[in-house]
Amino acid sequence: MKALAVVVGLAVLGLGAIWLFQRSLIYFPIDSVPRIDTVLPEGEEVTFPTEDGLILTAWYLPVPGDKEPTVIVFNGNAGNRSHRAPLARALTDQGFAVLLTDYRGYGGNAGSPSEEGLVLDAAAALSYLETRPDVDTARLVYFGESLGAAVALRLASDHPPAALVLRSPFTSLAEVGAAHYPLLPVSWLLRDRFENKDLITQSETALLIILGTGDAIVPPEQSRQLFEVATAEGKRIHVIEGADHNDSSLSHGREMISEVAGFLDEALG
Repeated sequence: MKALAVVVGLAVLGLGAIWLFQRSLIYFPIDSVPRIDTVLPEGEEVTFPTEDGLILTAWYLPVPGDKEPTVIVFNGNAGNRSHRAPLARALTDQGFAVLLTDYRGYGGNAGSPSEEGLVLDAAAALSYLETRPDVDTARLVYFGESLGAAVALRLASDHPPAALVLRSPFTSLAEVGAAHYPLLPVSWLLRDRFENKDLITQSETALLIILGTGDAIVPPEQSRQLFEVATAEGKRIHVIEGADHNDSSLSHGREMISEVAGFLDEALG
């Protein structure tokens, strides 16, 4: 009995530690960011406030023309905006202006990430773009990768864009956590939920889902499930065979960018 009590006590302590420090297991920010002129010299560094008083830094890349469509990129759970420079360059080559965002705690921004914090950050990025005279707010696109797909869906529920592109989206954070840690009571422990399956059934925004069949982080079947329950008319799904979660073919590859450009040309008119 004493041995059992020790085992139970250790298990409780372990679960308690996971609950306390769970966000360090979910979010992996990289603070250091190079100067924008060394990565994307055609871009500009911009700042904007959040509703709860933080100042966030982001990169904006314009394109020639009068009020071209603008893509807001919502990052996954690791790195920072500089790691999405190839994606931004590929999108601007297709004629889309791009805002590379960084959440609180990422890329030199103050604060610590959380679900509600990231939602505030996304809303702040949108509010900033609405102040720019060179942005056509009727042709805004939310591009979310992995965790960023959840952020994009939350923002779209309150502020629908012209189109949504979700790369490697999961059904919910609890379900993707359970896939990786099947022996843990993930659903009980999580404070941040990101219930994408519920949100996507409420969205009528033009939708493209992109997944890689070799994705070892977000199970591809979860991305397929989201597509199946999505209610958007004319929804599309594109599968990149063999691509893992962080492969260049899935993050900014030619096939992926071509699919995105074709979808947006059709959705935006």
